[in-house]
Amino acid sequence: MENSKEGRVVYMNGSFVPESEAKISIYDSALMFGDMVFEMTRSFNGKQFKLKEHIDRLYAGLKVLRIPLEMTPAEMEEACMATIEANKHAFAPDDEHRLMIDVSRGLLGIYQGVAGLRKGPNVVIADFPLRWTVASMGSLFDKGINAVVTSQRAIPATLLDPKVKNRSRIHYLMANIEASQVEGDNNWALLLDPDGYVAEGTGDNFFIVKDGVVITPEGRNVLRGVSRAYILEELCSELGLRAVEKNIDLYDVYNADEAFMTGTPFCMLPVTSLNGEPIGTGKPSEIFSLLLKKWGANTGVDIQAQIQAWNSNAPAITAPTPYQFKSKR
Repeated sequence: MENSKEGRVVYMNGSFVPESEAKISIYDSALMFGDMVFEMTRSFNGKQFKLKEHIDRLYAGLKVLRIPLEMTPAEMEEACMATIEANKHAFAPDDEHRLMIDVSRGLLGIYQGVAGLRKGPNVVIADFPLRWTVASMGSLFDKGINAVVTSQRAIPATLLDPKVKNRSRIHYLMANIEASQVEGDNNWALLLDPDGYVAEGTGDNFFIVKDGVVITPEGRNVLRGVSRAYILEELCSELGLRAVEKNIDLYDVYNADEAFMTGTPFCMLPVTSLNGEPIGTGKPSEIFSLLLKKWGANTGVDIQAQIQAWNSNAPAITAPTPYQFKSKR
C-alpha cells in the first residue's frame, strides 16, 4: 500500500489516497439507495476498543444485504490497523482515532459499461480525530440530555431491519430536525417503535434505571449497539448490577430513577429529562456515574474529563451533526 506523507490518508480498495481525493462514483449503489453498511469506532489511549465486535457486526450486515465482499474479517481488521498506522503522524498527542468503515455494493448494473469506473464492492476506511464527533458534548455530562419524543418513528425490523447498520438513515435526520425545533438546548431525539414502545435515539441506545435495575429496550427494533452490549454483558456484571432487555413505554421513562444514552464516541451520557419533565432528580445519578467510572477504569481513560478537555477549545458548530440538527454557536 502506498502512503502519503502529508495529511491524513484513506484506505480505498487496497490503496491509500489523500483524504481529499477519496471518492466513489456517482453511479455507486450507495449514492443511489444508501445501499451500504458501515461501522464507526473509537480508541482509548490510541488503542481501538471492540474493533472485532464492530467488524463482526459489519459482516453480519453484509450477509443480510447480500453484498459479495471477498475481503475476510481478518483482512478488514488488518486494513483498519494499517490505516491507523498510516495516519498517526497527523494526530495530536491527545487525539483518539475514530475509524469510519464503509462497504458499498458498488456500481449498479446499468452503469457498469461506463469506461474507467471500478466494478465490485467498495471498501473505504477513514481515520479522523474522535474530538470531531464529540465537540460540544462535554457539558452534557453535567447538565444531561433532554430526550424529545418525535413524531418520526423508528423503522421496525419488519420493514428495514435496524440491526443492520446501513446508510439509509433519513428517518434519523428527520427526527433530529423535529427535535431541533423544540425550545431550549440539549434536546436529543428519542424514537418510539410502531407499537409505541421506546426504541432508540438517532445513533445511540437508550437505558433507564429503576430500583437499581438497568433496563434497555429489546433488540428487535433497534441497532444493537456495541456500547449497549458492553453495558449489558460486561459492565453491569462487573459491578453486580442486574441488567434486562424488555419493552418500555414513556410511562416507564417518566417514572424511572435515572436514564442515559450509550454510543461509541461518547460512551455514555445522562438523560435528565423527557420532553422537559425531570427524570428522577433531574441530574446525573448514581448508577450512571458507577458505570461511567468503571468504563473509564477498564480503558485507562477518564472519559468525561477527556471530552470536556476537548470541548474547552472546540470551534463553534454551525452545521448539523449526526446527533443534532440545531447549530451551536
